[in-house]
Amino acid sequence: MKKILITGADGFIGSHLTETLVREGYDVKAFVLYNSFNTLGWLDECAEDMRGQFEVFAGDIRDPHGVRTAMMGCDAVLHLAALIAIPYSYHSPDTYVDTNVKGSLNVVQAARDLGICKVIHTSTSEVYGTARFVPITEAHPLQGQSPYSASKIGADQIAQSFYLSFGTPVVTLRPFNTYGPRQSARAVIPTIMTQLASGQRQIKLGAVHPTRDFNFVADTVNGFIKALQSEAGIGETINLGSHFEISIGDTARIIAELMGAEIEILTDEQRLRPDKSEVERLWADNSKARELLGWAPQYGGLEGFRRGLSETLDWFTESANLVRYKVDRYNI
Repeated sequence: MKKILITGADGFIGSHLTETLVREGYDVKAFVLYNSFNTLGWLDECAEDMRGQFEVFAGDIRDPHGVRTAMMGCDAVLHLAALIAIPYSYHSPDTYVDTNVKGSLNVVQAARDLGICKVIHTSTSEVYGTARFVPITEAHPLQGQSPYSASKIGADQIAQSFYLSFGTPVVTLRPFNTYGPRQSARAVIPTIMTQLASGQRQIKLGAVHPTRDFNFVADTVNGFIKALQSEAGIGETINLGSHFEISIGDTARIIAELMGAEIEILTDEQRLRPDKSEVERLWADNSKARELLGWAPQYGGLEGFRRGLSETLDWFTESANLVRYKVDRYNI
């Protein structure tokens, strides 16, 4: 499979995936969200050796006709396009159904009709909700604790239903909390880093007691490539996680230590999720990815997490990158 469509290629993970696949010799078509400014999201900032090395298709994942047109002539689709901000899903849940559920339907419907060889559908660890047991295996119950996670559960079920009903070759990858260069300030690690890098020492956060399994973006990208290249995984849902658990508060303290800063963490009420919506604990069992795909995190454990944070800090502390973030306002 050489001709690959990546939906959401203009986003955080999608842009890294686009660059990596191009460097590995794939013929990549990047599906980006149409806009009147003719911007390609993070692909506008790709490395010089990447410029002009991939095809661009501007469209909207909610439009079935555009999705089908983009997929024509492709061997595989890596479907990452989604609305992902949890706070915004409280504000505008309808858009999450349209984008995440209907958008995924558009992809698998076109894949079925066009005879696409493989669809890699992107899920999220948020579909598990607060862990009922740890580490979390793919058999863990699904809990829609936010409109975002509910929409992703719906998208996952649509994708799986096409495999079960029509034999559409779908692999569902379920990344745990991915972090790294280019991530939006909607996520907690960029929120901490940008506040510190701008000189603040009183850091505004939401709840700091929940734990997360953070996955460096290079590991997540490698998981997609392993799934693309593997003959295994069709019809399966597969966790991509580091198998390492750490609290938000301890994460902030490690970042502060790496930056040589003393910090005070302040609770910002607007950053708190509703009580029953907060996901208290996420910790991945990644044995299925190891067994089926031959994938293993290169940034696992505390040492790997610190190394990933250092690489992320190198990017966020460059003034040309930091200036893109509005540190003085909460990014919903």
